[in-house]
Amino acid sequence: MNELTIIIHSYSSPGLLSCIKSALLLTKNIYVIGEEKRTDAKKFLSERKIQVVPFSNQGIVEPARNFGIKQANTTWIFLLDADETITSELVREIKKAIRVKSYGFYQIPRKEILFHSYWLKYGGWYPNYQTRLIQRSKFVQWPSYIHSTPVIKGKKGILHNPILHYSQNNISEMVNRTIVFESNEADLLYKANRSTSVMIFFRKFFGELYRRLIKGLGFMDGTYGIIESIYQAFSKTITYLFLYEKSRHL
Repeated sequence: MNELTIIIHSYSSPGLLSCIKSALLLTKNIYVIGEEKRTDAKKFLSERKIQVVPFSNQGIVEPARNFGIKQANTTWIFLLDADETITSELVREIKKAIRVKSYGFYQIPRKEILFHSYWLKYGGWYPNYQTRLIQRSKFVQWPSYIHSTPVIKGKKGILHNPILHYSQNNISEMVNRTIVFESNEADLLYKANRSTSVMIFFRKFFGELYRRLIKGLGFMDGTYGIIESIYQAFSKTITYLFLYEKSRHL
């Protein structure tokens, strides 16, 4: 697999070793973009000759991806986050896909695994396609704002086997992520001169709750689906509370 490099974004992330163990099923060409301070993890990486490329923590993944892709010199790039793993079925599919040079990039479905135990099938969480396999010569840039779409030349392909995403292990971790991510979202809205008000707070909360829980059938995932739907409504509302604070310079 000398024609493919895996780029992993991590800042001493607890899931990194599991991520790398799965990535090694595909290739030994792996770069970790960020930093690693844990002694056991550094030993693990050193034994497997995996390079950690220093990059300052921007709070979001996009700048690190843009930087990481430019460090590789292989034909193909595959992107993983430290809280993700890949399966042997996806490995086989990727190996077949990169033989076809007519596609500039591939999107891959992602399974959201809540609290390391439950796959969220509803609420808009699946298939949740992600752009992760990219032909390097077709890559232009990844804009450095949260949830941005990469600029890539060429046709889009679709893979069928999913990435597994262990994004949130407990409620505390969910809330801590909201503080970082929604503050970044609020910055973008503030720069775009978006307004907010008490009515918008309610509209965003109940709109997102309806989208996830009712329209997206989140209730079909039982208690886990209800928890996640309420949390997403809370998270969306926090964005506009942050925007309110920023716009009034509180």
